[in-house]
Amino acid sequence: MNPINEAHVSEPGLVVVDVAAADDATALAFQQLLADRWTASPALHTTRDAGEPGVRLRCYLDLRQPLDS
Repeated sequence: MNPINEAHVSEPGLVVVDVAAADDATALAFQQLLADRWTASPALHTTRDAGEPGVRLRCYLDLRQPLDS
Protein backbone atom coordinates (compact mmCIF):
# COMPACT_ATOMS: atom_id res chain seq x y z
CA MET A 1 0.00 0.00 0.00
CA ASN A 2 1.06 3.56 -0.58
CA PRO A 3 2.02 5.76 2.37
CA ILE A 4 -0.87 7.49 4.14
CA ASN A 5 -1.45 11.03 2.90
CA GLU A 6 -1.29 13.55 5.74
CA ALA A 7 -4.56 15.15 4.58
CA HIS A 8 -6.44 11.93 5.35
CA VAL A 9 -5.62 12.16 9.07
CA SER A 10 -5.33 15.93 9.42
CA GLU A 11 -8.03 16.17 12.11
CA PRO A 12 -9.16 14.04 15.06
CA GLY A 13 -11.83 11.60 13.94
CA LEU A 14 -10.44 10.94 10.46
CA VAL A 15 -9.26 7.34 9.99
CA VAL A 16 -7.44 5.39 7.29
CA VAL A 17 -8.34 1.69 7.33
CA ASP A 18 -6.14 -0.85 5.52
CA VAL A 19 -7.89 -4.21 5.10
CA ALA A 20 -6.26 -7.53 4.26
CA ALA A 21 -8.63 -10.39 3.45
CA ALA A 22 -8.68 -13.80 1.79
CA ASP A 23 -10.82 -12.62 -1.14
CA ASP A 24 -12.55 -9.65 -2.78
CA ALA A 25 -15.99 -10.48 -1.38
CA THR A 26 -14.75 -10.54 2.22
CA ALA A 27 -12.79 -7.28 1.92
CA LEU A 28 -15.65 -5.45 0.23
CA ALA A 29 -18.22 -6.82 2.72
CA PHE A 30 -16.12 -5.56 5.64
CA GLN A 31 -15.78 -2.17 3.99
CA GLN A 32 -19.57 -2.05 3.55
CA LEU A 33 -20.07 -2.75 7.26
CA LEU A 34 -17.89 0.27 8.06
CA ALA A 35 -19.66 2.45 5.48
CA ASP A 36 -23.06 1.49 6.93
CA ARG A 37 -22.01 3.07 10.25
CA TRP A 38 -19.80 6.04 9.35
CA THR A 39 -19.25 8.40 6.45
CA ALA A 40 -16.74 6.64 4.26
CA SER A 41 -14.78 7.11 1.09
CA PRO A 42 -14.79 3.49 -0.07
CA ALA A 43 -12.36 1.70 -2.34
CA LEU A 44 -13.91 0.63 -5.63
CA HIS A 45 -11.76 -2.48 -5.94
CA THR A 46 -9.16 -4.54 -4.11
CA THR A 47 -5.50 -4.93 -4.99
CA ARG A 48 -3.22 -7.97 -4.98
CA ASP A 49 0.45 -7.87 -4.08
CA ALA A 50 2.56 -10.28 -6.13
CA GLY A 51 3.72 -13.19 -4.03
CA GLU A 52 1.42 -12.27 -1.11
CA PRO A 53 -1.76 -14.17 -0.21
CA GLY A 54 -5.18 -12.54 -0.33
CA VAL A 55 -6.27 -9.04 -1.30
CA ARG A 56 -5.99 -5.57 0.19
CA LEU A 57 -8.00 -2.39 0.13
CA ARG A 58 -7.84 1.02 1.79
CA CYS A 59 -10.82 3.11 2.79
CA TYR A 60 -11.21 6.38 4.67
CA LEU A 61 -13.68 7.01 7.49
CA ASP A 62 -14.96 10.12 9.22
CA LEU A 63 -15.81 9.10 12.79
CA ARG A 64 -16.99 12.64 13.61
CA GLN A 65 -20.40 11.75 12.19
CA PRO A 66 -22.95 10.49 14.74
CA LEU A 67 -23.85 6.80 14.57
CA ASP A 68 -27.32 5.99 13.29
CA SER A 69 -29.46 4.11 15.78
